[in-house]
Amino acid sequence: MNERLKDISVAHLYRLRGTRHYRERSTTRERTQSVQTPIGERRKPEPCGAPGFLRVDSVHQGDCNGEKGVYHINPVDEVTQWQVPVAVENLQERCVEPALDEMFPLFPFTIGNFHSDNGGEYINEIVHQFLKRWKVKQTKSRPRHSNDNGLAETKNGAVIRKHMTHFHIPQPFAARINKFYREHLIPYLNFHRPCAFPKVEVLPNGKKNVTYPKEQYMTPYEKLKSLPHWQQYLRPGVTPEMLEEQARMKTPNQAARDMQKAKQELFNIVLPHHRGMF
Repeated sequence: MNERLKDISVAHLYRLRGTRHYRERSTTRERTQSVQTPIGERRKPEPCGAPGFLRVDSVHQGDCNGEKGVYHINPVDEVTQWQVPVAVENLQERCVEPALDEMFPLFPFTIGNFHSDNGGEYINEIVHQFLKRWKVKQTKSRPRHSNDNGLAETKNGAVIRKHMTHFHIPQPFAARINKFYREHLIPYLNFHRPCAFPKVEVLPNGKKNVTYPKEQYMTPYEKLKSLPHWQQYLRPGVTPEMLEEQARMKTPNQAARDMQKAKQELFNIVLPHHRGMF
């Protein structure tokens, strides 16, 4: 056999390897092994009209010259659209866990469910243990159900991109962005900025007709107050009087002006090359 093979040219060997008979006998195939992560349950949360069911997504502020920008963790309550964005330097566990610990107390109601996509920044053991300490159920999006996390993804563009732009912001400015979030953007979003809430009507054929009537436009705080017996959802230490006082501290126009002024001061620091564009 070796005597016969030694006289075969390399070109002929390549011709033989191109034949279907050779490929069928020499090629081995293995099915892709699926990886099952036991953290989180794949299902759509069902709040049944109760607040505390968060939809969470991440927004990256872009790269520049090989340098990563800050990330924004964007949680939105499904029922009230209460929103508490937080900026982090990166999405490693050592940054995400403290951000969640800072974020959760800024919601006035008890958190019952944490829903995200299947990204590793949330589907990991550190975040899982953190949610267990807070007694929060963790769920994740299902395959081929793009709307499972649609609310958070919508707020990514309507809020985060609108106010923080698409420009690259270096990671060390995450703490300064959080100061702007806590003092200006979060109060403005939840107490003064109206959101559209859908009215869903089931038709005789089983299809759903979704409309956004004018009376369904309200702030997240107003939506919270419209829920039956809404005081029962408040977390310990938060009273209706505290929320009402915070809502009355500024008029909507004044809150918007103060927020825009603070945002301009922030951009003068984090985006000095684009000064005066905002």
